[in-house]
Amino acid sequence: MPALSRIRKSVLSLALPITVSSLLQRAEGIVAVFLVGGLGASSIAAVGLGQLLVFIGTTLLSGLSVGANVLVAQLWGARRVKDAGEAATHLVGLSLIASALLALAGVSGNSLVMSALGAQPDVITQAVPYSNIIFLVIPLTILIQVLSSILQGTGNTKTPMYALIGVNILHILVAYPLVYGKWGAPACGIQGAAWAVGIAESSGAAYLLWSCRTLLARPTALRRDLIHSAWRVGAPVSGERVVQQAGIILYTKIVLIYGTVSYAAHQVGLSIESFSFLPGYGFAIAAATMVGQSIGAGKYVRAKLENWEANRLAVAGMAAMGLIFFFFPYALMRGFTQDDAVVELGTQFLRIVAVMQVPLAITMVLAGSLRGAGDTRFIMWATTAGMWGVRVPLAFIFGVWLQLGVFYVWTAMIVDWTVRMALLLWRYQSEHWRQIQVIRRSDHA
Repeated sequence: MPALSRIRKSVLSLALPITVSSLLQRAEGIVAVFLVGGLGASSIAAVGLGQLLVFIGTTLLSGLSVGANVLVAQLWGARRVKDAGEAATHLVGLSLIASALLALAGVSGNSLVMSALGAQPDVITQAVPYSNIIFLVIPLTILIQVLSSILQGTGNTKTPMYALIGVNILHILVAYPLVYGKWGAPACGIQGAAWAVGIAESSGAAYLLWSCRTLLARPTALRRDLIHSAWRVGAPVSGERVVQQAGIILYTKIVLIYGTVSYAAHQVGLSIESFSFLPGYGFAIAAATMVGQSIGAGKYVRAKLENWEANRLAVAGMAAMGLIFFFFPYALMRGFTQDDAVVELGTQFLRIVAVMQVPLAITMVLAGSLRGAGDTRFIMWATTAGMWGVRVPLAFIFGVWLQLGVFYVWTAMIVDWTVRMALLLWRYQSEHWRQIQVIRRSDHA
């Protein structure tokens, strides 16, 4: 029992800073939209569109940060500190190269993508300059994510949190005068908001690089073994995120069939539900880090205890959020909108997502534990099965073929996450993850 108590304390000490960091990552984009609100609807739409394109772009490179977390965690757990440092250095270099290519592609093709998405010409005119700056800042964004994952892999989750606190404070202090021309600064409009992101994230990246100065090790040669290990873990993660986002886009298009009120209720409901994701994500990263370190050290029993404790805490937290969603949906919706039709329909949405909080919590933490073990390929297939084998087909049947109410389309989410939970439970209990070798003794023992 004392050992379990220590594990619980370790899970909480890792998860809480990650939860705060996740909230701060969301806050930067929300604050940008809030700050340009006084410039009109076109400016708000332009910022939202630019952020959407950047989000899609960073999704493609999400495997770098997960690969960094898992690889460093397992090497750290195996007490191969020098190898962990060399892995971190390689991954920082790869992130800079990949993000520079992404920035070039974004600046070259953003206007074409905006037109393809159906944005209005006046919105595109404002969004392109904003988007260009944000894409040029992407190397800093990716660098912050990768450096944070490296530190989290060593068990240090507080330093990334401090970095993001600083980034958010500096962003607000710089963005407001640059957007509106206050305190002697030029009035740059929404481009000022973009420049503020660049200035704030430059400071965050510099702080994290300084924090990693003793960890990053200069390799004497190119470590293909480490790069290959990171690729084996990270590539399926990027694939999983692309599959998920593509499915969400199609699922959203089906919701749009029901009109503006249904779509508004859907979006407001998602914004409210996203707060329950924060503790789930925190416990998932904590599980990935702790399980990765334990597997690196060959402590498989401890890894299972860590998964169990992270699952228990995540279920408790997200079930509590589910109860709030189920019993107080009206008050929550009223906090976001005064439109009676949106509020009425949104209460149905929140009661549906309340039911799926427990399977969602279990799925998130199990996915984190399996990622820590390096079993990312199966997670990609489970995501594909849930999204494209369940949610999208059921939504199509209910919404397009049978033309039932949007309530039934929303219930497809419950079935999706329940199927994913079942698949990941089966995979975890099979203990196939114990046979996966992210780091090999023959690589560089």
